[in-house]
Amino acid sequence: MPSLPRIKRTRPRTQAREVTPRPEPRVAEQSAHGLTWIHLDSPGGEEATELAERFGWHPLDIEDVLSKRQRPKIDEYVDEGYLFAVLHFPVYDKAVQRLNAAELDFFVGHDYLVTLPNVELLPVTRLFRRCEEDEALRDQLFSKGSGYLLYHVLDDLFDYCFPILDKIGHKLDSIEDAMFEERAEDVVRDISNCKQEIISYRKIIKPERSTLRVLERQVERFLPEELELYFDDIVDAAERIWDLLDNFKEVIEGLESTNESVISHRQNDILRVLTVFSVVLLPLTLITGIFGMNVHFPGFQSSEAWWAIVGVMVGVLAGLLGFFRLKRWL
Repeated sequence: MPSLPRIKRTRPRTQAREVTPRPEPRVAEQSAHGLTWIHLDSPGGEEATELAERFGWHPLDIEDVLSKRQRPKIDEYVDEGYLFAVLHFPVYDKAVQRLNAAELDFFVGHDYLVTLPNVELLPVTRLFRRCEEDEALRDQLFSKGSGYLLYHVLDDLFDYCFPILDKIGHKLDSIEDAMFEERAEDVVRDISNCKQEIISYRKIIKPERSTLRVLERQVERFLPEELELYFDDIVDAAERIWDLLDNFKEVIEGLESTNESVISHRQNDILRVLTVFSVVLLPLTLITGIFGMNVHFPGFQSSEAWWAIVGVMVGVLAGLLGFFRLKRWL
């Protein structure tokens, strides 16, 4: 009896689980002299809720932190002992090549500062890392209270605004130089882009000026008495930025008007030349039309008549050009 083939029973192999590394905590924190600084870019709902439970923040503040469109404002909670503020700063978006508003939400208490920007703000990130790496700098900033630390954060942010203004000023100089180099039509696009940047910058800074004045008054309780004048420097920086933007606005409007005048002047030159050609050719066309009729005239079919007609046409042409030159139309 033939033997049946053996059925191979294979034990299914257990697949090894892929070990996924645990994500590192996004909340960065450092402490010194009884003061804690917490920094977190683009906070999520769970992270914001944990921080609110830790420090006892109002739920409406968490809604403002998670909101994508929030106006600059200051909310003071005297009983809870903290201050919540929203400020906006310009950030250049390379993807669309345009200035956008970055939002910075921060909480200030007597023993903590929490900064929660909706996008990464390089001045804040760099200052936080410098404090981590430089113990002397951390001791200097943390030893004078949360208000003094907040001052340095805002001071670095407003210092970061001035290079953007310098770039806009350089663009205005380039536009002015290019305007009279036979490229007035190309300058229209540059003027439009620069004007858009100035408008976007003004929309960011304008509502912030009054907010900073309120912040200057309310943050005093988080500052030592000898440092109460520090935030006046922040207000002055915002006013300087606004004055420069006002100047840029006047300059770009003047350049736009001048560029339109240059384009109009060049178009008038072109139209004047075309008009001269039309006026010069009109009598010549009339002469050729008259003598081109199928009628007999003195000297018909003779070379002398042809040369006479050509001479009359040359004389009319020279006379018209001389008249235009005398009138300074050419």
